[in-house]
Amino acid sequence: MSTSSFAACVDDGRFPAEEPRTGPTSGVLTKPNALWVGRARQPRPRPRPETAEKSLLVDGGAPRKAAVVSPAMRQVFELLQPLARADVSVTLIGETGTGKDVLARIIHQQSPRAEGPFVVFDCGAVAANLAESELLGHERGAFTGALAAHEGAFERADGGTLFLDEIGELPLDLQTRLLRVLGNRCVRRVGGTSDRPVDVRIVAATNRDLQTEVNAGGFRRDLYFRLAAAVIQVPALRDRTEDMPMLVARLLEDLGHREVDVTPAALALLCSRTWPGNVRELKNTLACAVAFLDGQTLEPRHLALPSASEGKPTLDHLPLGGLRLDAIEHVAIQQTLRQTGGNKVRAAQLLGIAASTLYEKLKKGQRGSTSDGHSIRRGSVACGSIF
Repeated sequence: MSTSSFAACVDDGRFPAEEPRTGPTSGVLTKPNALWVGRARQPRPRPRPETAEKSLLVDGGAPRKAAVVSPAMRQVFELLQPLARADVSVTLIGETGTGKDVLARIIHQQSPRAEGPFVVFDCGAVAANLAESELLGHERGAFTGALAAHEGAFERADGGTLFLDEIGELPLDLQTRLLRVLGNRCVRRVGGTSDRPVDVRIVAATNRDLQTEVNAGGFRRDLYFRLAAAVIQVPALRDRTEDMPMLVARLLEDLGHREVDVTPAALALLCSRTWPGNVRELKNTLACAVAFLDGQTLEPRHLALPSASEGKPTLDHLPLGGLRLDAIEHVAIQQTLRQTGGNKVRAAQLLGIAASTLYEKLKKGQRGSTSDGHSIRRGSVACGSIF
């Protein structure tokens, strides 16, 4: 099937709605010499879908028409089909909330491995001391509490696709282990003495600029080139406002409010926002809006959005003069951690720093004390005033 017919499938409803999270203009960078886990060993023979245009299902449901009309997203979809069929590793780069996980599943469903497992490993959600066991597995007795042997994500994905979400958050020591698995196409469980062969295709995703992370020493260069056989930039919602009408209709349907009509004024307001949280933020906004509906029509008054004149919160009104920068930084870190419920990875993203940088700052144990004996009382700056 050609890329043009693949794009036509989008219009005909044979691909699911993507829920986009971004980078610059959509595009693909191929590296012919980049190695891939399945390059030297062909995937296990598996039944192919009945046709190349087999409908994709969302969570096992019925085929759905994709909410894609913008040139940016159409270009992304045109790239997915040849890459999926090529069985090469793919890295999806985009802002949080742009739907990189949905695109990863589409790649799997359109690949020769479609009948195999699709396993998700969230590199940013697993505790550092458990990440190796969850990724590679462990043997019984490998550590305290290991009462039984455990299959890791690689073994569970054997014959299919392993989606490494937020790959930029993977600790450096585990990056080394991952590189070894990709090179040898074998895993050794924690506490194990033998290697187990695995046949896995890797799709990775991140909201970080991995090349910048490589240059800063936060990501292994050799691992980057292993993963980045093909790189797809996923556009942010603000760069694909042409999709807004169909996307809003789809999200309202997902929320159980298919019958709701959106006025042109409300739609214009939604299109005017920058949506830093992308489709995820849009869905939350719509969920809140329908809760206040007194009929079947969604109007601007139902949308809990700040006016364009409000802009970003400022710190001008806060009594920060004369305070040490490290004390102010400490307050910002603590409030952001409370805002994210203690999620350090998410807090680092909100603060605009690498997770490793946040860990280092927390290790220093700053207490907010100033050189003249004064201190900033924890919580003295209202969290809502800054974020």
